[in-house]
Amino acid sequence: MQLKSILILGFVSLATSLMYAQTDLPTQKPLEIEAANKLDPIGKPNQGTILNIPSIIDDKPEMNLRDSLRNPVKMLPDRELVQAGHGMKIDPKVGPRKPKEGSKEHFGDMYMGDVKSNGKFVGVICRDHEFVDGDRVKIYLNDQVIDHNVLLTGSFKGVNIDLQKGFNKLDFEALNVGSSPPNTAQVDVYDDQGQLIYSNKWLLSTGSKATLIITKE
Repeated sequence: MQLKSILILGFVSLATSLMYAQTDLPTQKPLEIEAANKLDPIGKPNQGTILNIPSIIDDKPEMNLRDSLRNPVKMLPDRELVQAGHGMKIDPKVGPRKPKEGSKEHFGDMYMGDVKSNGKFVGVICRDHEFVDGDRVKIYLNDQVIDHNVLLTGSFKGVNIDLQKGFNKLDFEALNVGSSPPNTAQVDVYDDQGQLIYSNKWLLSTGSKATLIITKE
């Protein structure tokens, strides 16, 4: 009886183990996952994909540093690069003409223009406006000498001139050119009210004259 019980128990245990073993077996095929675009072993992009990413490796030869220094980069074409001041034209007549110190160039008579004044008199003063070098002048009014020898210094000096109706011609004759030619001076004219009505400069050689006309109506 005891042996019969043992056999029955063993049979039940075997049946149970077989039943559980059958339920552990897979009932479906396992899922296999593969790469959509297989990479080329040499590193080139797949020609069949939508995005064609270029290779990082450049097939061009390496740049030579000496070649880059020999041919530097230019920001503008050669035809647009011009030297500063190219095409500029300077009028040589612009500005006052100044002689070089010690120049022996001859300066002839000079007409300094005319000015109007209806006052009783005018004050005419002059000075050496450049290097004070001993320039001297003689002053005429209507061809009559009114001052034989005026030494031009750095300060103004001059005379009062009574005006006649019509033209009053003033001449300044250079008696010398001093130690630094030519004879140079600035001349100013004031009316009888003390107002400056005229100013100019002269450059004269010895014996040349600077002429100014003062008109009284």
